[in-house]
Amino acid sequence: MSNRTYKLHPISAIINFLKGLKELIIPIGIIFISSTFNSQQTNEINFWSDIFPILIITVPVFFYLIFGIIKWWTFVYWFEDDELRSEYGLFVKKKRYIPFERIQSLNYKEGIFHQIFGLVQVMVETAGSTNGKPEVELTAVTKEAAKQIEIEMENAKRKARIKLNEEDSLIFESSSDSEISSKLIHKMSSKDLLLLATTSNSIGVVLAGIVALLSQFSEYIPLDLIFEEVSAFIQFGFLVILGMIFIGLVFAWIASVGLTFLSYYDFKIVEENDRIIVTRGLLEKKKIAIPVKRIQAIKIVENPIRQLFGLASVSIESAGGGYGEKEKKIILFPLIRKKELYPLLGELFPQFDLGLNLTKPPSKAKSFFYRIDFIWVLPLVALLSYFYYPYGLLSILLVVPVVLLGLWQYRTAGYAILNNQLTLVYRIFSRVTFLTEKKRIQVIGRRQSYFQKRNELASIQATVMSGVMGATAKVAHLKIEDADKVFKWFQSK
Repeated sequence: MSNRTYKLHPISAIINFLKGLKELIIPIGIIFISSTFNSQQTNEINFWSDIFPILIITVPVFFYLIFGIIKWWTFVYWFEDDELRSEYGLFVKKKRYIPFERIQSLNYKEGIFHQIFGLVQVMVETAGSTNGKPEVELTAVTKEAAKQIEIEMENAKRKARIKLNEEDSLIFESSSDSEISSKLIHKMSSKDLLLLATTSNSIGVVLAGIVALLSQFSEYIPLDLIFEEVSAFIQFGFLVILGMIFIGLVFAWIASVGLTFLSYYDFKIVEENDRIIVTRGLLEKKKIAIPVKRIQAIKIVENPIRQLFGLASVSIESAGGGYGEKEKKIILFPLIRKKELYPLLGELFPQFDLGLNLTKPPSKAKSFFYRIDFIWVLPLVALLSYFYYPYGLLSILLVVPVVLLGLWQYRTAGYAILNNQLTLVYRIFSRVTFLTEKKRIQVIGRRQSYFQKRNELASIQATVMSGVMGATAKVAHLKIEDADKVFKWFQSK
């Protein structure tokens, strides 16, 4: 039992304040720009339109500041009875008592303030951390204090193992004192970061962010004047317009490369005893420890562009959170060549066989992959043809990509069973390979619609524990005997 309590670093008050302030960035920006714009137009300051909104916005800002200070001032944590205990609150005390044996991993972040003062943010993940949020979050502590938590946790777990295996206590003692074996598995190069930014959807995110930002200030943008200028500009020819669009896309690509570089800088994977350690980030360094026993499934994703060049990304479905907060998915390989991927996965997860032959849907299932899309395509074609006749008749060409996508999904779909391993392969647009073990599966579902029943077809889906809702993979329109085979395989011991 320990009577010593520990406090967070004072910089955590500022960090908590800035976290709350992020939610007010857009309102503060709108008020500031509108006040500046109004004062420039009228050449005078109006209390209700210029000063009063600023006074209103200072109330939540002041609240977040006081809340950050109070949380830092009252937050304490200590070690007692093989538990990590924390407490904070001024009028309402919030307490967390977490047995060390329930702690699955300690994840770390280092933001700008952390790096300046040599601190780290510690997020405590347990088996109950299924919503992406840690059980306990130590906003800012020294690296020595973070190491002390690891030591206390390992000591507590070692005592629990010895208690359960008293006859083998000497073996446990000797193994715990040995040095931690650490092995570098993979590290992303600058070339890989460039490929990641180019083949990901980050360009779309940048463009969407620009549109969202402009929409916030649309009433202050002289759209009529811009429209007149653009109309005059179009007279110079479509090549000039295409050139401007190209330049805009280049700037969006540069921005996406910058965001990717900041997020995945120094990305590396290290295997350490029974854990996989993933670190990444430049301005905000993140480190997550993934216990191998918590990994429920592996998901290999190939979007059409990456598949064309033999590239893929790999994520892990884990029985817990990711990097904390809103990040629930754990990226194991953001981008990697498939010829390099299989040996690495074989090294990390020797229980999986990646070269299995798939059982595919029968040829009579082809139309099932695209005809459901006709429910929305045909009414759309009818409306366009009616209101925009005769040019609207060209919308009938939408049927072609819908059918081609369905056939592509048909050729991709399949499953394989080997001993206790289940492999499901499917696509919506990206090709997904889902690998899991029987003991990790929570639910196996077998579904059959009226039309599937007439054609002796059925769909299967498997769900593993991951996040709040779990992670599900589905292969549609298999032979009914194949679907039954998967169902019986899961039921057998």
